[in-house]
Amino acid sequence: MLRYRETGELHKDFHGSMNAAVEYVGRRYGRDGLRAVFKATAQRVYRSIYEGLKAGDWSGLVEHWRYFMDREGADYALSVTDEAVVMTVKACPAVARLRKLGLTPSEFFYDQTVLLNEAWCEGTPFEAVTEITGDGNCVQTIRRSSKVLKC
Repeated sequence: MLRYRETGELHKDFHGSMNAAVEYVGRRYGRDGLRAVFKATAQRVYRSIYEGLKAGDWSGLVEHWRYFMDREGADYALSVTDEAVVMTVKACPAVARLRKLGLTPSEFFYDQTVLLNEAWCEGTPFEAVTEITGDGNCVQTIRRSSKVLKC
C-alpha cells in the first residue's frame, strides 16, 4: 500500500520551489550536499519504499512511480520484468511546469532523480541507473545488482 498518496488538489507550482531549492543547495554545498538531502529523503521520508527495496521488493517503488506519474499526467512507459524495472519518461511533468512558469531547470535539477534513485538502492540488492536522454526525458532503471552486498 502506497504510504504517500496525495488525493487533494494538485499544485504543480511546487516544481518551481524544488528547482530553487536544488539550485541553492547545489551552489552552496555542491553535489555532496544534494546527495545528503536526497539520501535522507529516500531513506527516511520514503522509508517504506526503501525498506521494501532492502527486503528485495520493488513493488512500493513501482506503485509510487505509477501513482505520481499518472497523477501529473506524465508521458511515460513503465516495464517490470524479473530482473529490472524500467521507467522511460518521454515528457517530464516537472520540466514542463518549469517551462510553463518561464523558468529554466537548474543545472542540478536532474540530480534529484539520479540521487534519489541511487539512495533508494543503497544497501539493497538493487542498483539504479538513471540516464538523462534529453530535456525532460530520461530512462530510470532499477535492476537486480550483480554486486555482493556486505553486511
